[in-house]
Amino acid sequence: MSNMKIVIPLIITILALLIFGVKQEIKKGEKSIMEENITNITIINVYDNVEFDPKFRTGFGFAAVVKLKDETILFDTGGDPETLLANLQTARIKPEDIGVIVLSHAHSDHTGGLLGFLEKNSNVEVYVPKSFPSSFKEKIKATGAGVVDVGNSLRIAEGVYSTGELGMRIKEQSLVINSNKGLIVITGCAHPGIVNIVKKAKELTKEGVYLVTGGFHLGGTSDSKLKEIINSFRKLGVKKVGPCHCSGDRCRELFKEEYGNDFIEVGVGKIIGI
Repeated sequence: MSNMKIVIPLIITILALLIFGVKQEIKKGEKSIMEENITNITIINVYDNVEFDPKFRTGFGFAAVVKLKDETILFDTGGDPETLLANLQTARIKPEDIGVIVLSHAHSDHTGGLLGFLEKNSNVEVYVPKSFPSSFKEKIKATGAGVVDVGNSLRIAEGVYSTGELGMRIKEQSLVINSNKGLIVITGCAHPGIVNIVKKAKELTKEGVYLVTGGFHLGGTSDSKLKEIINSFRKLGVKKVGPCHCSGDRCRELFKEEYGNDFIEVGVGKIIGI
C-alpha cells in the first residue's frame, strides 16, 4: 500500500509534465502565425499605372511599401528605378529605411526597379520565389544584398508571411500580414488566381480576411466571371478590397458596386493606414 502511495503521485506528476510540455510545444508552434497579430500598419502604393495622387509618377507595374513598428518592407519594385526612387522621395521614404524586399514574381513590371534601388541601398534581404532565374539572383548578390529563396510559406517578419510560391505556369508569392483587424493580403499580379491566394492566406493562419489589395490580374475578364470572383470574396469573408495595377477598370467598377464603402480606391500615392 505504501508503494502505491508513492507510485500514484509520481505517475500523476509525470503525466502533468507531459501534458504541460505538449501544450507549450503547440503554443510555441502556433505563435508564429496565430498570435502575431500586429497594429499600426501603413501601406503606401509607390508604383502603379493607376493614378491616385497626381504628385506621384505613374508607370506600368506595381510596388508598395509596408511600414511596421520595427520593419519597413518593399513589396515589388515596379518597372524602372527612376520612377520608383522618385516616388519613394515624394512619399518621404528613404531607401536606407527599407530592410526587406519581397518580389512577387519574375515579370519586369515588378522587378525592374530592383537593381537601381540596390545601388542606393544594398543592405537588405531580398525574398524571391525559388523559381527565379539563377542569373537574376546572382545579380542581386553581386550588389551585396542577401537573397532568400522562397518555396513554401514562411515568416518574413513579426506578423508578416509569404504565401510561398503558388501557381503552375507563372510562380508567384503574395504577402500576408496578420493585423489585429484580420489578414491583409497584398498581391503583385495574382497569376495563381486571386481567390486561390486568399484561400491560401486563410489556410495558413485560420484568420478572417480584413483587406485584399494589389494586382488582381482581371483585365478583360467577363462580367459573369468577375461576379463569380466577387461572390467568392464574400463567401471567404473578405471585408475590404483595393484592386489596382492589372486588375482592370471593369473589375474595379464591379467590386466598388458590391463593396460600397468597403471598396478602397488604390493607385500610386495611396496610403492605407490600419
